[in-house]
Amino acid sequence: MRHVAGVVRTDQNWIGGNNYNPCGAGFVGPPPQEVPRLLEDLCAVINDDILPPVIQAGLVHAQFEVIHPFLDGNGRTGRALIHVVLRRRGLTPMYVPPISVVLAGDKGSYIAGLDAYAQGDVDAWLTTFAAATAQSAGLASSYLARVEALQNQWRAMLRATANPRADSVAWALIDVMPAHPMISVPVAVAVTGRTKAVVNEALLQLETAGVVTRASQGQRNRTWEATGLLDLLADLEAGVTVQSPSADS
Repeated sequence: MRHVAGVVRTDQNWIGGNNYNPCGAGFVGPPPQEVPRLLEDLCAVINDDILPPVIQAGLVHAQFEVIHPFLDGNGRTGRALIHVVLRRRGLTPMYVPPISVVLAGDKGSYIAGLDAYAQGDVDAWLTTFAAATAQSAGLASSYLARVEALQNQWRAMLRATANPRADSVAWALIDVMPAHPMISVPVAVAVTGRTKAVVNEALLQLETAGVVTRASQGQRNRTWEATGLLDLLADLEAGVTVQSPSADS
């Protein structure tokens, strides 16, 4: 569907029913001639600061889905707009809360909420959205705590083997690896600002300690995987909340 990506539709669309007409469809989008006006109105809402950020994000998402301006990708774009609003309003300037993960985990409530909004029951949708936002905050907190605990494990593993100097790039790499679960020498050089030779040595120290495992065996374009981090990311995407051990345990 690349030929329609980002292109505002000029045809009528619907969800469900059959491929020939909207009879029996579960959702019918607005007539195509109304879409530009509706999108202009939506942009005005996005650029406004009158509403609280979470309410604004919920309304923007729901209204975008009701407009359904594209032939494909409306769900993904609408979910991205949630984070555009929250970041623009300063609520989440440094990270993306996993609201989409929570909504996808309970599709029944999500679709029912959007259906209620389309029928004019805005309160029902905002209740669903607010609950998903609160749940995503708990999920994010759980994930961050688990990442911190994993970093402490990495530090203990490195200390038990090489125990490099306090200013070693190996320690710096442990600090930045949560943002780079798969890391190469060029990326490590860029994020630490250290030389290629020093970075190579640090990655070998981390590999010996078991903090990273080599994902590619060639001498060129080598890549390492941060041990255990992809498992945490998989749990986050699955909406798994786990009580992490404390840093002292």
